[in-house]
Amino acid sequence: MHFDNRKDAGVRLAKALARYDNEDAIIYALPRGGVVLGAEVARQLELPLELVIPRKIGHPENPEYAVCAVTEEGDLVCNEEEASRLDPIWLKGAVKREQEETKRRRKAYVGRKRLPATGKLAVIVDDGIATGLTMRAAIRSLRKELPIEIVIAAPIAPHEVVEYLRHEADDVVVLDDSEPFLGAIGAYYTDFPQVTDAEVTKLLSSFS
Repeated sequence: MHFDNRKDAGVRLAKALARYDNEDAIIYALPRGGVVLGAEVARQLELPLELVIPRKIGHPENPEYAVCAVTEEGDLVCNEEEASRLDPIWLKGAVKREQEETKRRRKAYVGRKRLPATGKLAVIVDDGIATGLTMRAAIRSLRKELPIEIVIAAPIAPHEVVEYLRHEADDVVVLDDSEPFLGAIGAYYTDFPQVTDAEVTKLLSSFS
C-alpha cells in the first residue's frame, strides 16, 4: 500500500476507524508527523485531538534505529538485547535529553488544558510504526490515566510488530502490515516532508 501524503493516509485511517465514531473517545497523536494524521482522523470522526509525546532513543551509531523510547513521565521502554550493549552513561544522557524534549514539545504545542484519557477510549495515532518502541511508550504513558480501552492506529507497520502490539493494546488498526517491510516509514509515502512545530501548533489550535 502506498500513500500520497500524511493527509491521504489520515483519510484512509479514519475510514478504518469508523466503528469508533460514536464512542466517548479522544485521538492521541504522536508529534510531529502523527499529528497530521491524527487531526484528519479527529475531524472525520468528530472527536477531540490531544497529544501523547514519547521520544525515540536512536542507536548511537544509527540514530534512526530505535533501541529505546521514553515517556513524558520518564519511563523507559527498550529493546533489551540492544540496550544491554550500550554504554549505560550514554543511555542515561540520551534518556535525559529526550525527556527534556518531550517537556519542550508539550510546552510549545499546548496552550490549553490537556485532555486526560481517564474513563475514555484512547486512540493513539502515528504516521507509521517501525520497531514499535515509541508506540509502546505511548501506551505505557496513557495506561497510567486509566482509559477504558487503548486502540493503536497507523497506516503501516511490520507484521511481527503488529502482532506484538496486540498484546499491549485492546485493538490495533494498521492498514498495511504486509511483508517484506520496506524498512523506513517514508518509503510508503510519495510526499513525506518533516512536519514543523508551527504546523503542529496550527493543527492543534483548530481543535481548541
